[in-house]
Amino acid sequence: MKLTRREFIRASAASAAWMLGANALAADKPKAAPMPFKNALIPRKARSSTPAKGEWIASTCQGCTQWCAIQLYVSGGRATRVRGNEISKSNHGYVCPRGHLIPQQTYDPDRVKVPLKRTNPLKGRGIDPKFVPISWDEAMNIVADKMLELRNAGEPEKLMYMRGRYGPLSQELLYGTLPKIFGTGQYFSHSAICAEAEKMGPGLTQGFYGYRDYDLEKTNCLVIWGCDPLASNRQVPNTIHRFHEIVARGTVIAVDPRLSNAAAKAHEWLPVKPGTDGALAGAIAHVILTEGLWNREFVGDFKDGKNLFVAGEMVDEAAFVEKETSGLVKWWNLELKDRTPAFGEKESLIPADQILRVARAMGKAAPNTAVWMGPGAAMMPRGTYAAMAVYALNGLMGSIDVVVLEGAPGAPLNKFPSTEKFIDEVAKKGSKTGKKLDGRGEKNMPALMGSAMNNVPNNLLKDPGAVKVMLASWNNYNHSATGASRWDEVMAKVPFFAHMVTNPSEMTQFADIVLPSTHNTTEGWNIITNGSNGYSYASIQQNPIKRVFDVKQEENEVVWLLAQKLKAKGFPNLADYYDTIKDPETGKAATNELEFAEITTRFLSAPIWMAKEAPKGDAQIKGWAEFKAKGMFHGPRYTPKKGWGGKFKSETRKFEFYSATLKKRLGEHAKKHETTTDDILTVSGYTARGDLAFVPHYEVPKRNGSLEEFPFTFIDYKSRLNREGRSQNLPWYQEFKKVDPGDVSWGDVVKMNPADGARLGLKTGDKVTITSQAGSITVDLKLWEGVRPGTVAKCYGQGHWAYGRVATKDYAKAVPLGGNNNTILVDDLDRLSGSTARNGGFTGVRITKA
Repeated sequence: MKLTRREFIRASAASAAWMLGANALAADKPKAAPMPFKNALIPRKARSSTPAKGEWIASTCQGCTQWCAIQLYVSGGRATRVRGNEISKSNHGYVCPRGHLIPQQTYDPDRVKVPLKRTNPLKGRGIDPKFVPISWDEAMNIVADKMLELRNAGEPEKLMYMRGRYGPLSQELLYGTLPKIFGTGQYFSHSAICAEAEKMGPGLTQGFYGYRDYDLEKTNCLVIWGCDPLASNRQVPNTIHRFHEIVARGTVIAVDPRLSNAAAKAHEWLPVKPGTDGALAGAIAHVILTEGLWNREFVGDFKDGKNLFVAGEMVDEAAFVEKETSGLVKWWNLELKDRTPAFGEKESLIPADQILRVARAMGKAAPNTAVWMGPGAAMMPRGTYAAMAVYALNGLMGSIDVVVLEGAPGAPLNKFPSTEKFIDEVAKKGSKTGKKLDGRGEKNMPALMGSAMNNVPNNLLKDPGAVKVMLASWNNYNHSATGASRWDEVMAKVPFFAHMVTNPSEMTQFADIVLPSTHNTTEGWNIITNGSNGYSYASIQQNPIKRVFDVKQEENEVVWLLAQKLKAKGFPNLADYYDTIKDPETGKAATNELEFAEITTRFLSAPIWMAKEAPKGDAQIKGWAEFKAKGMFHGPRYTPKKGWGGKFKSETRKFEFYSATLKKRLGEHAKKHETTTDDILTVSGYTARGDLAFVPHYEVPKRNGSLEEFPFTFIDYKSRLNREGRSQNLPWYQEFKKVDPGDVSWGDVVKMNPADGARLGLKTGDKVTITSQAGSITVDLKLWEGVRPGTVAKCYGQGHWAYGRVATKDYAKAVPLGGNNNTILVDDLDRLSGSTARNGGFTGVRITKA
């Protein structure tokens, strides 16, 4: 990468400011500055250099949901470098660009350094909270008092907890424990704004509601659909490691309306019209069936061997004998018989001959064809059916449990003690009082995945008194959730809000108490579990550095301190529960928060390093010290075809092209509301009726904004430098932003096809306003051939009006750097999953010169 002298000086000045430190809430953005050392230009006698003295210490990256095992080089108590854990079988000892941002993130001078208390009662965007520093003891007293006011008033259900990024200890100690013992049912996780709709594909076909693994070493045809695994969407190091091999020996196909990193290297790029993924998938399935390209070992065949799948013609179900699948002929008769390549071209704008060519390449490589589906194909209104349609192609290819993997057996972990006897009558009553504020379970919100988090502000706007005390950790919904202005309005009305967070984000500006959080990769304790490359693993997070700031880990340290305060004030239940968690070697309970953090990590992982016999997987690890040094443990390799033979978790125990699983669950929801499934689908905004609702099918995309008023379709995508959206305050993020195709450093651009630019008289560098039904943002324009005509694409991440000096144009005046996509993305949901809609072209925009 070439840098101009100006760019180099600016980057150097920013780095110098970072190294020298600054106040956490300072207002000015780093600018080019004089040399910071008085005699910098005076010649000096050369001195021999020696390598930095330090050691590599194992930890886990939390830059995305892959949670790669890594190692930090710690010198003088400071983390200076990052690499992948050399023994990792999932990332092959490498880490993606996000991992290398960890040191800058840890030592970001704009972090919240001490607990803060709000002194300005007014709340709103751009209103100075007038925070003042306080001690942890005072902060915990304030939070505990506010919580106990609810218990004493008999309304514990008016406590709400919302979490963002988290680890397994959160599930056990904070998210999964505090609300239950305290007595509220109002607790919500962020995952519904990330990718939940895509899980409906495998969930409603094979009964696996989760992110898939892929055996890329065996994959000969890789279909990347609505994601870019070279940049984001998990498993980036493993994909980078294997991608060139697949390109050399097989075929790579990218389905994406923009030219992603993967699309730029693919043999076939299908710039699909946003929202029509179901139509394209149906047309590919039609070709596979009419040309006899399905995998017979997995799917089965006609009794007499003659292919009866003919365009437009019904097929007798009795003529086909299925093996590992259920409902193929129903799917054909209800949906696929008319989904010809011509139909696919009409809807998706992908040429019919390309649809034929791609379908044949997929069939030729089967069962070593992997359709890697991401949120771009499914996070839209009616996205559940798009997810089913795309994922069902894996069923036709017979790639399920061959190269598309459910997940290897998990590494052995301890179960935490039951909370049951610590839940009193007040808590039991409170947990059952009131409807869930996300609306799940209501007639028009089946939310079969379990959460519709981004619907919470809609219900709070209707009933502001439903929440009096709000706790939140590692989240920033005022920036990261669609319809972001709703969160500004809601957070201004919450009577008391305590935010556990690393940086003063947009959401933090509405807080009454700010509790500075650790960056858990470098400053916290946890055991992270995940899988990739056919292996599951448990990877440690430990505290290998000297903390520079007065921060505490929300998942264990903060909850322990809060529990002690609640106990001292007359509510001992939470603290008494935590005392049941003992050190597995000494049998002792924690006496302070730091001990609690390490003890809970030791307790959770004890079956790995205290086992009398080696658990299945890696060689036996003997002792805590060895586990900390190695940093991870792998379970056994994935067993091929483990779901075959009637072992899938679906209702029929087979791969369901006709989803008996969906039919049962949707039927139960309809019965609860004393109505029919057709009525549920109607009020939830879907077009299917009858049996069509239970097969993968194409639903015409729902678009917010008419083509006349909003002629462009907006495409939101993610940067390969986004560490869960938390890296925009880092100079390296801004400097190297150009690594995202079409983007620029230290700026924010919307990409438009040159043909559209010429038609509107716009050119690269013009300042333009993007307007939707939800709002407007102003950014720079870049004409770029890598986005299909009629669409505009913009990377998510910029547009912060808070967070720090680098992320904003003017922090003190709440002036953003660029524009936040969520300001213009309309608030909408896929109601079968509860997932936020942010992809699939559901938001129409117009572009005007600013």
